[in-house]
Amino acid sequence: RRSSDLLHFALQSQRLFDLRPDRDTMAIPPSYADLGKSARDIFNKGYGSGLVKLDVKTKSASGVEFTTAGSSNTDTGKVNGSLETKYKWSEYGLTFTEKWNTDNTLGTEITIEDQITKGLKLTFDTTFSPNTGKKSAKVKTAYKRDFVNLGCDVDFDFAGPAIHGSAVLGYEGWLAGYQMTFDSAKSKMTKSNFAVGYKTGDFQLHTNVNNGSEFGGSIYQKVNDKLDTAVNLAWTAGNNCTRFGVSAKYQLDPTASISAKVNNASVIGVGYTQTLRPGVKLTLSALVDGKNFNAGGHKLGLGLELEA
Repeated sequence: RRSSDLLHFALQSQRLFDLRPDRDTMAIPPSYADLGKSARDIFNKGYGSGLVKLDVKTKSASGVEFTTAGSSNTDTGKVNGSLETKYKWSEYGLTFTEKWNTDNTLGTEITIEDQITKGLKLTFDTTFSPNTGKKSAKVKTAYKRDFVNLGCDVDFDFAGPAIHGSAVLGYEGWLAGYQMTFDSAKSKMTKSNFAVGYKTGDFQLHTNVNNGSEFGGSIYQKVNDKLDTAVNLAWTAGNNCTRFGVSAKYQLDPTASISAKVNNASVIGVGYTQTLRPGVKLTLSALVDGKNFNAGGHKLGLGLELEA
């Protein structure tokens, strides 16, 4: 009798231990922008309705990475494209990135990480538009270590710089974060956001309040190795309309997955992703207005990703 009781207690303790957050993954909390990311990915990844997209990633023998992207809007016919080159000098923690897009905007980004002190990342980002002569510059800093993730960006402008700050604290799966923007030209706070969440290996809860008037929340649940689900909801103070949605992703086999989502406006999205061969991925998607099914206006999407 005593042996069976001890065995029962051990099994229950193991189950409770498995539900506790992963100490290793929670040692460094995510940045504020990544809070609730798992749920957002279930809603956004695998869909490209209304677009025909092509993404190509290659890497040269010298280690330079090239990323080319192009998309065509099936409604307007507008074509957008971008080219990015990236070189990592790992010995010194340096990354050099050059960007160009079809709006004829040129960008240069230099990043240094874990050199001044471990966990500190500095980024210098500049953009220039030859057509308009418009220039911009940003200095981004990020520091992360056990239980804390901090960020401070300065967006330089002729009228006065804008300062963006964020902080996330994490302990035993619980997360709390704050994000703000101070516009020195207007001498006032233009953004003040707060978030609280809880994260374990297969479950994530995220809630946020933006500027004291917009409220949101999301739940992510990994049901098993093949099925991921997510729920989100949002509402605005002074408005009785609550927005919510449900989404799921199911892995059919190692090379194929299907996704589906629906919101309270009866907009239904479906997606199918298939890895045709290593480095070649095809995505098909559709967005259907359930309330006006016979009226048409539904959107289809096609995406192709090539990587070599």
